[in-house]
Amino acid sequence: MEKKETVRTSFLKRFHSCQDICVQCHDNPDADALASGYALYKYFEGLGIRVHLVYGGKNEITKPNLRLMVRELEIPVKHVDDLPECDLLLTTDCQYGSGNVTRFEAPRVAMIDHHQCGFVPDDDCYIRSNLGSCSTVVWTLLRQEGVDVNRDEKLATALYYGLYSDTNRFEEVYHPLDRDMKDCLVRDDVLLFQLMNTNLSLEELDITSKALKEQQYFEKHRFSVIPTDCCDPNILGIISDFVIQVEKVDTCVAFNPNPDGYKLSVRSCIKEVKANELVEELCRDIGNGGGHVTKAGGFIAQNMLEQEYPDGDIKDIITDRLTKYYDSYDIIYAETHVMDMTGMKKYKKKAVRVGVVKAVDMLPVGTPVLVRALEGDVDLVVREGLCFMVGIEGEVYPIDQKKFEAGYRLVEGEPEFMEMEYHPTVHDTLHGHVYSLLDHVQTCVPTGDVKIYARPLTKNVKIFTVWDKHQYYRGLTGDYIAVREDDPQDIYIVRGDIFYRTYEETDEI
Repeated sequence: MEKKETVRTSFLKRFHSCQDICVQCHDNPDADALASGYALYKYFEGLGIRVHLVYGGKNEITKPNLRLMVRELEIPVKHVDDLPECDLLLTTDCQYGSGNVTRFEAPRVAMIDHHQCGFVPDDDCYIRSNLGSCSTVVWTLLRQEGVDVNRDEKLATALYYGLYSDTNRFEEVYHPLDRDMKDCLVRDDVLLFQLMNTNLSLEELDITSKALKEQQYFEKHRFSVIPTDCCDPNILGIISDFVIQVEKVDTCVAFNPNPDGYKLSVRSCIKEVKANELVEELCRDIGNGGGHVTKAGGFIAQNMLEQEYPDGDIKDIITDRLTKYYDSYDIIYAETHVMDMTGMKKYKKKAVRVGVVKAVDMLPVGTPVLVRALEGDVDLVVREGLCFMVGIEGEVYPIDQKKFEAGYRLVEGEPEFMEMEYHPTVHDTLHGHVYSLLDHVQTCVPTGDVKIYARPLTKNVKIFTVWDKHQYYRGLTGDYIAVREDDPQDIYIVRGDIFYRTYEETDEI
């Protein structure tokens, strides 16, 4: 921990020896990306380093508030197809290789961000997922270097507006550092008022008005589909953000055409539907998509759409896929669910060496954490007795220490892990640190004393476990649904390709 903190407090100094730095915002940059990029530009320029502030992608900035921001604050950002020559590429408000940022080849890559990190970052990454904006992250780094942002009113105004925009007008400001920055920045309030009230052009207002009139609501599953004319992707997001606020609308999809296909903006306000999962289903085999639990975006490629649906109408296709998604899942709330045992057989675990991590070996009691594995995220708070089981392919599930001791024993040697597509991590959401579970794992084997009942799924299912009542585990047809013999509320999913590697049928009483 001491070493990690030392690296953090001198992060920007790592790049003082660079001669040419490209600071890259994500494609279709928003106010937070522009503000944090501008702050980094000013910092390195002040050291005499040659700096470029750039963004890629198909679209140049068109939103009126962002154009006003760039013009009035004199932000030297450029839209590029190729990266200028540099010895360091520094991405801000995004992570290199993610779907929302054009991947440019560079001799060295570093990252500054505030979104959840899907990997264990190295020393060239500074990711504070507990902060409300990347502007706050950069402001914190500048303070560590003794920089007084308030000496530059334009920069202070940019950072203030970046936080404002990324925290839903300050409604989602939770961390003390976000509040500190908001309170201390000396900004141009007249310009800020203009920025806060320049989100749409008159033409975009017409597009938005038309889209809202043409939205169609489907009562059975409480979703809306909103076709829009061609517009900036940010406007598409504004439309979906507005519709999701409507009573009785649980999910919505706004979409519009572009030269190569259709852009989608997806929103969800219920825990039973994750926006990122929904958009993946909408784009399956005809495009791609991703995002967060409540907000996501996707793209449907015209050529792939024509192959799959030669005569299809895009609105009908999206509506049909939405309906099929809803109809394809049963939902189980394990805390109150009474399992139908019909067709279930009794199994015990094979003596396969797996892994276990005691939460208190990594973090103090009371620390809020996000456990990230290939099958999804789980939010927990570290407490005495909390353990994480790590399966042969990196699958993770929480277990109480008493249950662990009843069904497993620690052994010597290494776990029988197979090649993992993703190495599971634990995110300290209080301090923003990320830890690899595999760095703390102990080897254990099942004793065979604990039995389960299980059967293969014939329909997809979402299970809200007793461990996490707010996020579900997804089971697909062919996976196994299981329940512990000694705890009828401990219901969970085992992937079909893993089940027979780790369980065997038993007649033991």
